[in-house]
Amino acid sequence: MAKRKASAAVVNEPGSGCLYVVATPIGNLEDISMRALRILRDVDVIACEDTRQTLKLLSHFDISKRLVSYHEHNEITRAAEIVIELEQGAKVALVSDAGTPAISDPGHRLVSLCLRHGIHVVPVPGASAFVAALAASGMPIEQFAFIGFLPSRPTERRKALRELANEPRTLALYEAPHRLLDTLEDALEILGNRPAVIAREVTKLYEEFLRGHLEDLVAAARKKAPRGEITLLVGPPDGHEVHAADGAASAKEAPLARRVEEIMQERGVDRKAALKQVARERGITRREAYKQLLITREP
Repeated sequence: MAKRKASAAVVNEPGSGCLYVVATPIGNLEDISMRALRILRDVDVIACEDTRQTLKLLSHFDISKRLVSYHEHNEITRAAEIVIELEQGAKVALVSDAGTPAISDPGHRLVSLCLRHGIHVVPVPGASAFVAALAASGMPIEQFAFIGFLPSRPTERRKALRELANEPRTLALYEAPHRLLDTLEDALEILGNRPAVIAREVTKLYEEFLRGHLEDLVAAARKKAPRGEITLLVGPPDGHEVHAADGAASAKEAPLARRVEEIMQERGVDRKAALKQVARERGITRREAYKQLLITREP
């Protein structure tokens, strides 16, 4: 059988440019890899989210390179400029202020454009806040869903949470400190009182993990608003089997009255709270759930 030839659209000729997507520390500078340092020293230019922030990192490791800014406000034009340099044979490192570029940070547009132009893209892995938080959280993480930042507007945020109401995996989210309490309150109302963890300032001097249920975290945030970089982890409902991929579907298909009784027995809550949870599971209002309960209840 003849070997399939590699497509010229995705394979570069020797000596052509290369984009390195380089992860940088999320707090502790010792978390940078030896490979990342070598590449930062070897490339021709470093594209960074904030040149001042990257300069601090480079200065710490005695690295001097040409820096160009690449952030959400200039990426449309700057991505094209960087691709031109790459096509001329330049080696470029893409970094964000912290963590892995393109993961809730600028970078996806440049990576996509490079691939369309047949420019080689090399990942240089390293620190990621949500991965570090998951590892130390104690939450079920055999399966998880990375959500990133929820919408900042309340209506859109609540809509996004409703779409996640039947998600059986642990949810990993980023949130700004000034919006955290609102997000926790919305999550408690829409998702129910699930196990949850706030991971604050991961790998930094004041690293802190707050563990409990959403109602516990709401109470803590009302008392004292957490500050710094926040990762929020929301687990499946207590007793939910993460590996049961059809668990949410079967709960949704069960007769409403029977599902209400199941929740009352499993969680020791009253009928009103159980009905509210069933409404969330099925994506309907509590009033509609109550109507269905009256219809299915025996005379």
